[in-house]
Amino acid sequence: MATDEESPLVDQNQNGTQTLNHSRDIHILSWAFLLIFLAYGAAQNLQSTLNTDGDLGTISLGILYTSFTVSSLFASSVVRKLGSKNALLLGTTGYWLYIAANLKPSWYTMVPASLYLGFAAAILWVGEGTYLTSAARSQAIDHKLHEGTVIGHFNGEFWAIFATHQLVGNLLTLFLLKDGTEGSTSGTTLLFTVFLGSMTLGTFLMAFLKKRDNEETDEQRDSSLSFYSFLISLWKHVITPLCDARMLLIVPLIAYSGLQQAFVWAEFTKFFVQPSLGESGVGGAMAVYGVFDAICSLAAGRFTSGLTSITVIVSGGAFLQCGILIWLLNYSVPTGALGVVYPLLIAAIWGIGDGVLMTQLNALLAMLFKHDMEGTFAQLKLWQSASIAVVFFLSPYISLQAMLFLMLAALILSLAAFLFLVLNLEKAFSSNHT
Repeated sequence: MATDEESPLVDQNQNGTQTLNHSRDIHILSWAFLLIFLAYGAAQNLQSTLNTDGDLGTISLGILYTSFTVSSLFASSVVRKLGSKNALLLGTTGYWLYIAANLKPSWYTMVPASLYLGFAAAILWVGEGTYLTSAARSQAIDHKLHEGTVIGHFNGEFWAIFATHQLVGNLLTLFLLKDGTEGSTSGTTLLFTVFLGSMTLGTFLMAFLKKRDNEETDEQRDSSLSFYSFLISLWKHVITPLCDARMLLIVPLIAYSGLQQAFVWAEFTKFFVQPSLGESGVGGAMAVYGVFDAICSLAAGRFTSGLTSITVIVSGGAFLQCGILIWLLNYSVPTGALGVVYPLLIAAIWGIGDGVLMTQLNALLAMLFKHDMEGTFAQLKLWQSASIAVVFFLSPYISLQAMLFLMLAALILSLAAFLFLVLNLEKAFSSNHT
């Protein structure tokens, strides 16, 4: 007889009560994010090489993620007020404006666009985590399935499809951008126009999402419009979670996930890909990164069913990343065929690491903090965006060696805190069942 974890996500038995297949909304959400982020992800990868005047590209990203960090403090209140679907639609506007600003990049266009995108991104990502978890819980209840398994499957599908944005976006970059004379680049107007079209299509697709029935009613949201209520909500959903030892022990791993993403975007492409593969090879390496990120996300999601599986998957991914960081500390640019193979191999391993962390962190938070989804996913984006901003602001001032040591120390600390949390949770579970 099949267990809960082996049950299909769609119940084939129809009885008198109508049950909805909430996986439809996850399909829509995943493809909408792919269309939006294939544009943004590729544009972000190009900032340090296209917008070099006064380090405009790198500084604008630092501003963006600083705004993202600050906005994450109140993003849960905005999502709670708007509802997750409306928050998702609002969040897409910032990405559209940022891509439009890249058509005429200057301090007067990029800085305001980056500031607004930081706010919009916080709203979008808290809305995404809330919407996906709500859909997974509804699917588990309606079809009598194991909640942890459904959360794992939904996260696996979302992050697998989302991760392919690196493949599609960077292939577009590879085909549409041309290396010009004296380091110039042509084709940027066409590229960013295509990106705007993709984002518009993604936003249109997101409009077809169903509103979640288990979210707050409009009357409940309207009752929390006062400034006093906002402060109470800020305390409840941002400050209070940090009084929970479980959240404090997860925060280092969340912060490391942001560090490793920013390292790939800013440092890896600059110091390891460009010297071996050239400017045009950055898109190809990031495409490889996206492919392995997607494959790993799908596989990790399928194997996620509870705390034990999350522990095994996170530990495996952490040891893999630890190995690659030690390798990079002793790395020298190879020649010949290895000069092509090594950067692509490292990109693949970073993709696997990102797939592990994104699927497992989202599943872990959804399982442990069921009663405050908005606040929980605000914590996720708060610490991720803060650590990403640190990398962008630090990178011009510290050496690559120092950055790698910082990454390695952060990884060891975050893994130790995570394992300590898991051991305590397992011990508490065992004592409750003896």
